[in-house]
Amino acid sequence: MLTITAVWHVAILAACLVAPAEWLWWLAAIFVNHAIFTVAGLLPRTSLLGPNWTRLPEHAHNADALALTIDDGPDPVVTPQVLDLLDRLGVRATFFCIGAKAQRYPEIAREIVARGHALENHSQFHVHTFSVTLPGALTREIDAAQRTLESLSGERPMFFRAPAGLRNLFLEPVLRKLDLRLVAWTRRGYDTRERDPQVVAQRLLDGLAARDILLLHDGNAALTAQGEPVILAVLPQVIDAARRQQLRFVTLREARVGN
Repeated sequence: MLTITAVWHVAILAACLVAPAEWLWWLAAIFVNHAIFTVAGLLPRTSLLGPNWTRLPEHAHNADALALTIDDGPDPVVTPQVLDLLDRLGVRATFFCIGAKAQRYPEIAREIVARGHALENHSQFHVHTFSVTLPGALTREIDAAQRTLESLSGERPMFFRAPAGLRNLFLEPVLRKLDLRLVAWTRRGYDTRERDPQVVAQRLLDGLAARDILLLHDGNAALTAQGEPVILAVLPQVIDAARRQQLRFVTLREARVGN
């Protein structure tokens, strides 16, 4: 995609030199090019800007598997409760953690791994300008989280999820350099905004199928009317429904086996 846009710009420049009077058309062509990539970056589940896991890989190991992914932690109040609940329910999840938060609560980050879950990269600072960041700053942001999470867990993250899922055409080359795979989701519950756990659970369960990647949040979690983090009310419903469909939960690392 980077090559295509570079060639496009060169072609438009050549056209301007050949027919400068048509400059409005050439400007419009540049605008269209930028608009395409901008819109693609605003679509978290698209693969237009590079490989992107929106479901688990299609092979026999994942034929009855789901992945539970949990973002924006670690949170000092919510994450320990989520870990205890997952222990009781016998489920392993993938935690996409923010590097700076992991540095602030290192004991929780280590506990995630100690309990058999996966600790993956959700950037160092989770900045709102991530999707308009240039390659050098992208590399520094993602690599800082890599080093932070590896130092805490002893394992180098294998997967990356962009803040809010938003990105640009510079991200994929950076991920390749750092040996990371981009992951989006199949279904999300919008549990940072929705306070009704029944609504969140329905969004996750409507059409639930093998190889789905589910997204919930331990960081910035909305609270129910009773003051409980929504994720704690939703997890038992989702896990029970999945098991009734004879589906099991795996981490993204486990799902990658054979690929």
